[in-house]
Amino acid sequence: MRNIPHQSQGMTFIEVIVALFIIVTGILGAAAMQATAKKGSFDAMQRSLASALAQDIIERMRSNAATLDTLESYEGDYGATVLSAPDLRCFSPSTLCDSTEMKANDVYEWAQLIRGAESTIGTTNTGGLVNARGCISHTDFSVTVVVSWEGKTEISDASDSDKGYEGCGIDNDKRRQVLVEAFIY
Repeated sequence: MRNIPHQSQGMTFIEVIVALFIIVTGILGAAAMQATAKKGSFDAMQRSLASALAQDIIERMRSNAATLDTLESYEGDYGATVLSAPDLRCFSPSTLCDSTEMKANDVYEWAQLIRGAESTIGTTNTGGLVNARGCISHTDFSVTVVVSWEGKTEISDASDSDKGYEGCGIDNDKRRQVLVEAFIY
């Protein structure tokens, strides 16, 4: 009787294990990529919000009487403490507000936006940036607005940079900053 070599049919156990390993590795890689994309998306949203907040206060300053005294009155560090609402709110065209009253409304509303007070769950602010601060300074008609907040991951802190805007926000390795400079005439 002649010996006929046995022909394999189907896959071996080792082939199945290798295929399973490749599939699991691909799925884990896709999940890790999704988590990284979500974190990047959150950071981009925070930066976009910070930039919009900086532009918001600059436009508020432009719409108010642009004198050196008015610009000086906007200077400060906002977001660390809760400001009380001004007595006169300038909500409607029927309410006539002078430059000082407009400034009080502008900084109050801007500080509320920085703190995320427009969105709350119970008494907790849920909108805005994490541990945000807004700082305004000026030299003549040149205005500098710095918005600082805390990111999710550690990076090189802004105080390590050549610009040195460490005076605005909480000093740590998660601090992010957006700086906008503008001329107001």
